[in-house]
Order: sequence, then structure tokens, then C-alpha cells
Amino acid sequence: MINFQDEICALTKELVEHPSIVGTIGERDMAAFIYEKLRQLPYFLDHPHHLRITPTRHDDRERYNVLALVRGRDENCSETVILMGHLDTVGVEDYGKWMGLAFSPDELLREWSKGKIPAAVARDLAGGNYMGGRGVLDMKSGVAGNMAILRYFAENRHRFQGNLLFLVTCDEENNSRGILSALADIHQLAREEELRFIAAVNSDYTAPRFDGDPNRYIYLGTVGKLLPAFYIVGKETHVGQAFEGFDPNLIAAELTSRIDYNPDLCDEMFGEVTMPPVSLKQTDLKKQYDVQTPQTAFVYYNFFVHSWSPRDVLCRLKGIAREAFEAAIAKYHQRGRLYSRLSGNSYVPPEIEPRVFTYEEFYHLCREKHGAEFEQQILAFSHNMLNKESVDIRQYAKQMVEELWRWGGDAEPAVILFFASPYIPRVVLNEDDPRDFRLIEAVHRAVEQIEPYCAEKIQVRKFFPYISDMSFVALSDDEKEIQAFEMNMPVWGVKHQMDLEAIRQLDVPVINIGPYGKDAHKQWERVEISYSMKIVPNLTVAVIRHLFSS
Repeated sequence: MINFQDEICALTKELVEHPSIVGTIGERDMAAFIYEKLRQLPYFLDHPHHLRITPTRHDDRERYNVLALVRGRDENCSETVILMGHLDTVGVEDYGKWMGLAFSPDELLREWSKGKIPAAVARDLAGGNYMGGRGVLDMKSGVAGNMAILRYFAENRHRFQGNLLFLVTCDEENNSRGILSALADIHQLAREEELRFIAAVNSDYTAPRFDGDPNRYIYLGTVGKLLPAFYIVGKETHVGQAFEGFDPNLIAAELTSRIDYNPDLCDEMFGEVTMPPVSLKQTDLKKQYDVQTPQTAFVYYNFFVHSWSPRDVLCRLKGIAREAFEAAIAKYHQRGRLYSRLSGNSYVPPEIEPRVFTYEEFYHLCREKHGAEFEQQILAFSHNMLNKESVDIRQYAKQMVEELWRWGGDAEPAVILFFASPYIPRVVLNEDDPRDFRLIEAVHRAVEQIEPYCAEKIQVRKFFPYISDMSFVALSDDEKEIQAFEMNMPVWGVKHQMDLEAIRQLDVPVINIGPYGKDAHKQWERVEISYSMKIVPNLTVAVIRHLFSS
């Protein structure tokens, strides 16, 4: 066992003490800080061209990624392992009265010990084996670990056959611009240095899977994430004549009742299931109060996948949308008839057809109806929208659908299904693939070697359960499946840039060996020191050794 703990503990505190909240100038400064730290290592004093700080492309702010290559004993060996991490964090608003201490781990723990804190947090802190602070778990302890491993590798390169590429990226917590930009830098470095990537090891955080979970985890591959959205058109009316209109919120409610927390929409693969979908937004689109019912509504849901492609998700949700639409119509008519009997008023049920379109289907209808003029105008509209910097991707996508409806819509209710957020691919490691099998075997050998030094059992699971940059180093969906996403993502290629070909070219199997802790993205964020700063780096080094010796 290599003694990493003191070094990583000190580095983690240093990194936490330099705020790097996503979208702030701190991201830029953190990249510079890491670059300068690495530049002081003797290896990079001798090989300065192997250390690079590169600006992000297609970005609306100045921020950087850092790449550092260390070659092993054989200068002609091309085999290279990528060590990945991200330098940004979420904000600190949740810290309340302790906000000013969020970036001061030692002071924060002292103040926590004086205050009223949850019992579970108090128990963890009492043992002296946890460190708190924003980013301490997600994921500055992981970055600190990678920096320590890189230093060790550089000082002991004669013991390693292959090469190690350290990569730390910005903007992981928002739109993944860091890793998407870094792909070009990785490929450029690979061409210059004649590198061949055999594996990637991400160091994002791990956490208990359930209350009281005693295990620690390594993950092979990662969950994918989609954000399916529904633009719902009803028929507005005065509230005093409610049954002369059709409330889009009724359809939205029926959708959410069918999708929210629904285990039937968990995706199972290799015996592991995703979390079920959950609503992230549900609202009508009235801009102010009046006594007219809303004409339109907008909902979207987080959707994790292991085996399902974007096309699979579209097909499932289009069917559910039709069921929800039909149920809303049936409920509307049932209640209309009941009201008629109660009030003595006549009820003439309006004809409502449950029309559900994908974005691609409705786009083609508009093109058939209006031809080239429509295509030119919708493209101009999408580019003009780029001038509205305050509009995020989800709102941008929604406004594109609104414009589509303006061209092709009518006075009758309808639902348009689309994707409202970037494509975050699933990555599946398959033992039938020789490269995947080599990495999987290296992981199991490393666990067998290091687990005796760990107080807890280390489990190897198939899918990292959180969103991370792991999704952008390989693709498990084929080209046709991804086209279903592209054709139903209104901002594709305009507001959202993603070089799929660069991911296909990299195509490296990826795992996650990361620090362990609790309450990431929350006020009580904390990392367990002994496992995260002693066991994790030794597991990673063991995986690298086994890869290069296989």
C-alpha cells in the first residue's frame, strides 16, 4: 500500500479553499491553480510540452481544462490510461449561516461541532474521519487523489510500461462544456504523441446506495440521462365557461401521474435498474394572472437509462402521452356530464382528438405545409435565440417548439414530445469485448489485492448511477439510435454543440473509482478520509498496474 493519505488530505483542503463554483471566474482560477501545481513537478520541468491548459470551445465564458501526460519507462509504448476528474462545484446557498465557511474545511468543522446539526452528521464527525466543505466530496478529493497518483506515476515511471494522461475539466455540473471541448485536445495530444487509449478511470464521488449501506463501490460504465419534455396545447376559455375550453394542465397532471416514480419506466440491464423518472418541471405558460384558462403547458422529466436508446424512450413516452391525453379527455367528459346533471345546464361534449406528435413528426408536417420558407425562418429564429443569453437550453428548446406550433398548429389541443436537454450517453462495458474485459479483469484483480486493507467490502457494479463526464468518452447507442435524439432535440447543433464523431473516435472503456462520502450538493457535504484518501488511490494504481501488465 502506497502512503497517499496525508498528501491527498492536504491537497483536498487546498483545492476546497479555492472556490470554483460552476459559471464563475473561480473555474478559470482553479484550472490555473492546478496547472501551476503540476508545473512544479520535476517531470513537467523536464517535459513542459506534456502539460497543457486549454480554453473551452463554443463557450460563453473564459474557462479552461488541464491535461498532463506522463510517459512510462518505454517511450515507444502507445498504451495510455486516462485519469479523469472535474474542477467545478455547485453553489453554496444551501449552507445558510455557514455560507462564509463553505470553503474553509477546518473552520467549518469547528463551527459545525458547536452548532445544532443532524445526528447522522454528528456521528460521522465524532470519529474524526470526515472532512466537510463545498466540493470536498464532489469532487475535489477525487481531483487531489488524481494529482497525487500522477505525481507518484511521474516519480516511478520506470515501474510502468504504459502512459498516464491526467485530465481535469470545467463545467461538469452544468452543460459538460469542459469534457466536450477537451475531446479535441485529447485527440490532438494523441496524434502528436502517438497515444492509444486503453481505459479511462473517473474519480467522481460515491455514496451509500441506501440508508445503512456498509459497502464501498466501483462502477463499470455509467447510466445515461435524457430529459423528455412535453409541450401541451389546450383550448383557452373564460373560467365562467370552463367546459367550452380544455385545460392543458389536465393532460400534464395525467402525464405526471403515469411517469413520476413509475417503476415500469425503470430500465434494467445486467440485473441493475435505474431510478424511475421524476418530474423536474410542470407549469402552464400563462405570463400573468387573468380569468382565462391557460392555452399551453410545459413539463419535463429526468429519465435514466441503462439499455434503452433515445428512440426507445420516445416510443414508450409517446404511447404514455396518448394514454394520458385519452384519460384527460375521458375525465373532462365525465365531469362535464356530472356538472350538467347538477346544474341543469345542457352539455354538448366537444370533439377532442388525442393528438400526440414527436418534434420530428411535427417539423415534417410544417415543412410539407410551408416548404422552404418554413425551414429558412425556423433556422433564423433558432439563431436569433442565441442572442438571449439568459435563456437556458431547456427554455430555448421550449421556445423552438412554440415557434413550430405557430407555423403548423391550429385551434385544437395537441401534445408535442421532444428532448429538452443535452444528450448524456449511457456507457456499457461488455465482457465479450476484449478491451472491456481487460479493464474489468484489472478492476477485479485490484479489488482482490486492496480489499484486505479496507474495513468495508468493496462491490463492483455495472453502472455509475450519477451524471458525470464518463458519458462523453464512449458511445453505446448506435448512429441510428442517436439520430432519434438529434431529430427531436430542438437546440441540436445551435445552442448545444456536441462532437459525436470525437466521442466515437475516442471510444474508451471507462470506470469510476471515487471518494466516498455523503450529502454531495447539500449543506452537509462531507468526505470519508481513510477510504477516499488511502484506499481509493491504491485501487486506482492497482488497476493501472494490472492493465499495463496484462
